[in-house]
Amino acid sequence: MKKIYLAAGCFWGSEAFFKRMKGVISTSVGYANGNYQNPSYKEVCLGLATHAETVEIVYDETILSLDKILTYFMCVIDPYSINKQGEDVGIQYRTGIFFVDEKEESYILSFLKEKEKELNCGPFAVIVEPLLNYSLAEEYHQDYLTKNVNGYCHVDLNILDKEDRK
Repeated sequence: MKKIYLAAGCFWGSEAFFKRMKGVISTSVGYANGNYQNPSYKEVCLGLATHAETVEIVYDETILSLDKILTYFMCVIDPYSINKQGEDVGIQYRTGIFFVDEKEESYILSFLKEKEKELNCGPFAVIVEPLLNYSLAEEYHQDYLTKNVNGYCHVDLNILDKEDRK
């Protein structure tokens, strides 16, 4: 099993999207790469904590490739937007890829560079960093859109190709 941590704006939609992918074993939402461990949602929203809302994706690399995860990641974000995705604005909504396997860093950077060339609109605002810390968000955030079917989501959950769905 492999892990990758993606910050794609509001973590509710990101989690709902990626948990539908064939090969994803589990997901959780939390706060990553901030100034201290275990912030509360309130601290993140107030800017006291500098974390990004992030989804942890545990996946079976024999079924799902990092390339496919990153390709879909690019479909659910605006890679040029700084500290904003959808209607959500603030440092916690920055976009980022936080890796735990150092060997993946060069692959991720090459992937993004190639996508920048394809789009030819300038450099992306996607942060690529090793995962420094990750704290689970409060329980009511976990699987939020499953619990709240009419909840807000900036991610189009229907863009996942049929062959990539569970």
